[in-house]
This record gives sequence, structure tokens and C-alpha cells, in this order.
Amino acid sequence: MTGNEKPDTPAPILEVKGLNKRFGAHQAVKDLELTVSAGEIFGFLGPNGAGKTTTIRMLVGLLKPDAGRVSIMGRDLAADPAWGKARTGYIPDRPFLYEKLTGQEFLQFMAGLYRLPPATFKRNVPHLLELFDLDQWQDHLVESYSHGMKQKLIITAAFMLEPPLIVVDEPMVGLDPKSARLVKELFKQHAATGRSVFLSTHSLEVAEELCHRIGIIVDGRLKALGDMEQLRSLAKDQRGDLEDIFLELTGSHELQAVISALQDRSAQGQLKVGSSLDGGRETR
Repeated sequence: MTGNEKPDTPAPILEVKGLNKRFGAHQAVKDLELTVSAGEIFGFLGPNGAGKTTTIRMLVGLLKPDAGRVSIMGRDLAADPAWGKARTGYIPDRPFLYEKLTGQEFLQFMAGLYRLPPATFKRNVPHLLELFDLDQWQDHLVESYSHGMKQKLIITAAFMLEPPLIVVDEPMVGLDPKSARLVKELFKQHAATGRSVFLSTHSLEVAEELCHRIGIIVDGRLKALGDMEQLRSLAKDQRGDLEDIFLELTGSHELQAVISALQDRSAQGQLKVGSSLDGGRETR
């Protein structure tokens, strides 16, 4: 980790017990169990098709689990969905926005849904819009926004609410480098106030930089869980970065052989080109 310390007194903001979801014959999520503590940024990683998005949709109440329980701050999400959703901000990888609203109208709409106090809206929204260079666009229709601008608008909506938990699916998609850096800092600040972030991403560099703990899901099951030191121990790789650990724990270590073969082929090709050029030189 890069300077991130695990909170001393963790209190569960999110608790998942025995979560299962099946689509026909395919078991997408199998007996998933994890907790996210107050002040924690939790990374959720896995290969394509591992069950990450299915899990996230169950965490935010968009998909009903077949078995198991999701609890937000101690309350069962299934028993009290409105209460849980009101305390969860969701940043999807493909945001759905009402495109006939302006950016400001969309934020006001979201604030009304979550019953955000006007004083909080007034304090947070201008600051966030300015951070993301959306202040000059707030009165334009969302349909005129680029993909990156729409992503920044949904991120603004999540952070303006100051929810105890933010669930994020691929937050950096479509963001320019400046905005990506701002988002990372906002995640850190959110956790520093005792709130939590559940972060799913394919960017292993982002996960290693930000996350206090990381869970790795493979074929619907939690394959590994812990901080970097614990993951290195599980992978039997005391010096590896998160990419090395991920490839080892997900059974993708054979990729190294493929990469080595490609590098060898490239080196051989360069030698042949060099020999050809040397052979064709004119001697004077």
C-alpha cells in the first residue's frame, strides 16, 4: 500500500453473508462473504465474467440475490431497501442519465430522491462542478455531454450526497487524467471522514494505490481477501506487485509464458532486421 493504513477500529458499513445468484444453469456468485469497515476503501477485482457486476448490482439493490444477505450499517437491504439505498451512492461504469435534463436539473432531481438537505446541496454541488470543469456546462442538456462528462456528472451526484457507502464500478472509464486524479483524491477524502468505498476496477495500479484491502473473485467465488501483505503470502510472492499477485491467484500465470514467447519473437525479428540492414550497407 502507498501510505494507506487500515482503520484501527473498523465498524461494518457493508456486510455480505452467503450471497448467491444463479442465471439458469450458470452460478454467477457462490457463497460470497465479506465486510467493508468504516473508513475503508475496499477493492473488488476479478477476471471478466467472474461475477463482479452481478455482485455490485446485488449490493446496490438492483438485483435480488437467490440466497444470502446484504447489510448496510447493520440493516438488511432486502428487509429495508429504501433505507439502505438512501445510504449508498452508486457510480456505474455506464451511467444512465435523463438526457432531457440539464446537468443542474439532474443533480437537483437526485438530491430530491435522496432528500438531501438544501444546505448540503448548496455546499457541495458548486465545488464539485468546478472541480470537474462542469460549472460552465451545468445549464446545458445532458444529451450534449460527452461520455466523460456524463461520468463526471454521476460522480458529482454520488459525492454530493455524502453517503456512508459509495459503490463504484470502473470509475475511471472515459475520464481524462486530471479528472481521474481528482476522483482518486475524492475517494481518499471520503474514507478519511469515516465513510467507505467499495471499488471494482480492472486498473490494478489504481487498486494497489487506493485500497486498504482487496478481494479477488474467480468463477463467482472469493478466491483471496486481504491487504497487500496477506495477498503476497497467499500468492507465495513476497516481492510482486498487484499485477503479479492477481495473475497468480486467478490462474493466469500461463500468460507470462505467452508474453515471454512474444518478446522472444520480437527480439528475433529485430535481430533479423538489423542483420539485413548491416548486410546491405555500402562500404567506402
